[in-house]
Amino acid sequence: MNRSKRKYKYKKAWIYKIFILTFIIAFLISFSSENLIKALNLILAFFILIIIILIGIIFDIVGVAVTAAKEPPFHAMSADKVKGAKEAVKLIRNADIVSNFCNDVIGDISGTISGAAGAAIVLKIFNYYSIIDKAMFSIIVTSLIATLTVGGKAIGKGIAISRCQEIVLKVGLLLYYLNTKFRIQILKNNK
Repeated sequence: MNRSKRKYKYKKAWIYKIFILTFIIAFLISFSSENLIKALNLILAFFILIIIILIGIIFDIVGVAVTAAKEPPFHAMSADKVKGAKEAVKLIRNADIVSNFCNDVIGDISGTISGAAGAAIVLKIFNYYSIIDKAMFSIIVTSLIATLTVGGKAIGKGIAISRCQEIVLKVGLLLYYLNTKFRIQILKNNK
């Protein structure tokens, strides 16, 4: 089988996997965050919400950085035995898959779940305090969540583009340690 057919088959298999993976990740994160927010006090519930938003921003940064990064510097690093450089090459060679996972799967799940978490926090606030204009309060909380998410991603995209090589190397280093310490291989060689 030639290289382009093998790559196409790999990409097609990824599409099927991503449907299932998205459902599982969304279910687990949503279930966990909803139960945590219900069980925790307001300050900790807001903290969980901020963590969900930050996860979306961080993964968005990784997705953009992998798309913007160039492969040749990592070949030089790999020749110099820099840990994480080979994994960085894999990330760049799989930029479409990495970007889809980071930006679309994790990013969109984080956005959706942060909205649901915000709604749960609003309900929690309504139970504790008597707020006259509940609709307006809910709109304000939703707007704040959207502002943090969109603003954070806008700042993150600038960082991702200007520091893409450094970010991809750090993610490559993380993948290197996952593979060497725990035998978890995230990406296959896709040449």
